Amino acid sequence: MRIATTAAEVRAWHRSEPGELGLVPTMGALHAGHLSLVARARRENPRIAASIFVNPTQFGPKEDFARYPRNIEADRAALAHAGCDLLFVPPVEQVYPPGFETAVEVGSVATPLEGERRPGHFRGVATVVLKLLNVVQPQRAYFGQKDAQQLAVIRRMALDLDLPVTIVACPTVREPDGLALSSRNAYLDADERRAAPVLFRALSSARERWLSGELDAGALRDVMRGVLDGEPRVRTDYVSVADPATLQELSRLEGPALLSLAAYLGATRLIDNVLLEP
Repeated sequence: MRIATTAAEVRAWHRSEPGELGLVPTMGALHAGHLSLVARARRENPRIAASIFVNPTQFGPKEDFARYPRNIEADRAALAHAGCDLLFVPPVEQVYPPGFETAVEVGSVATPLEGERRPGHFRGVATVVLKLLNVVQPQRAYFGQKDAQQLAVIRRMALDLDLPVTIVACPTVREPDGLALSSRNAYLDADERRAAPVLFRALSSARERWLSGELDAGALRDVMRGVLDGEPRVRTDYVSVADPATLQELSRLEGPALLSLAAYLGATRLIDNVLLEP
């Protein structure tokens, strides 16, 4: 596996190794969810690249940038074992050189939910993803469904800016008890970890009500909120039943819908979602 730290090194590798390419952008602290993206990319492309970059512009001033988990040696070994051909690990000054002041202006899909609670987050996400796509120039880029609003923002950007890349959504990978894999799960203490599967139980309960014929979005939100409220260690941030493409809240389900939520367990904020597809 080739290691590159600059755009010039990536482009030199690209010229020497022609053929279609799949990209898996990550912030490191890799788990089985990330590696499932790599495995999908490996199946669908003759060459695959991954990036590891903890992007400072998508963290707010009171968020966890400084303590975000980092384990580059373990990540490098895991990617090499998974068959990755190139790993791009740029330093911050390579991505944001002195005087950097250009950014992607994200639209309405980035406004609600995570966008409302984390101002500037999706601006940082979209900007760094665009830069990675421009440097690596993949035909396909792979993102997890767990970060559903991020996925919607990136799809919108790729469409609006005519990017020559297919954005591939991959299913959320879960622990046996339903907890979605996340690098932030490492922050949970033992009691919080035992309580954390309530997020998926809340989503699953709402999905079961929908499968039983409930189409009122307000009723589904109430189901999720009720399950979360039953766990004393959980503090609910939001519950949502929205259009999967626009993230606008629905009043009644007449097509696909995204059930999503965010909640705190102690100081740790987790998100999860389930896509309903008739």
